[in-house]
Amino acid sequence: MLGYRRLRRMLAANAAELNETLPINSLWWRTHAKEKGELLYVAIGDSAAQGIGASAPNRGYVGILADHIRLATGKTVRVLNLSVSGATVDLAVRDQLPRFVKLQPDIVTVAIGANDIAQWDPVRFEAGIRTLFAALPAHALVADLPCFHLPHNDRKVFVANRIVREVAAEHGLTVVPLHEATERQGLRSVFTQVANDFFHPNDRGYRIWAEAFLPQLSTDVAHRFPQDAFVE
Repeated sequence: MLGYRRLRRMLAANAAELNETLPINSLWWRTHAKEKGELLYVAIGDSAAQGIGASAPNRGYVGILADHIRLATGKTVRVLNLSVSGATVDLAVRDQLPRFVKLQPDIVTVAIGANDIAQWDPVRFEAGIRTLFAALPAHALVADLPCFHLPHNDRKVFVANRIVREVAAEHGLTVVPLHEATERQGLRSVFTQVANDFFHPNDRGYRIWAEAFLPQLSTDVAHRFPQDAFVE
């Protein structure tokens, strides 16, 4: 019991320390969103899209993907990261979607839903996913939920991911297999690819997230923005 209590106190302290980075990451993305770019990449999501747990905001999966887009196209990229730490699907619909529908992004990624698992309501989740996905362009990449490596959570994630795939198929959207990519890392990844709050990915974990997106993203970018087309 004493060991368990010490562990809980340590995790609480680590989570509190990580919480202090929330405004830092948010400010970083807002500041960099002012930079001009030939392509506009918009991210919808939660704290993972913010890069919480990474050594720097741009070492989260959104930053990694933005760098890939720059290299693949030879173009400058403006990143508008609409994500909000702690966002659920409902909150993304309420807070992020109104901003999103005013934009004409060239690249869109969506990774949302992990925070819904704590207070799981499949009916509400599906209603939110339907509203969100209906507003996305056909080229948007939507990730399913990652693997939690905890059976009681992954049973809910299984249902959530079935909903994500079914609604995405209805709208012709491409689903990024984030669950498969993270599940493949095994239980040991909890100790090697997760930040010290044992929830958010660390740099290595975010690399796995980015690698889940990259095959689909690379194909899409090569098709719609071939680098030769920009050579004068």
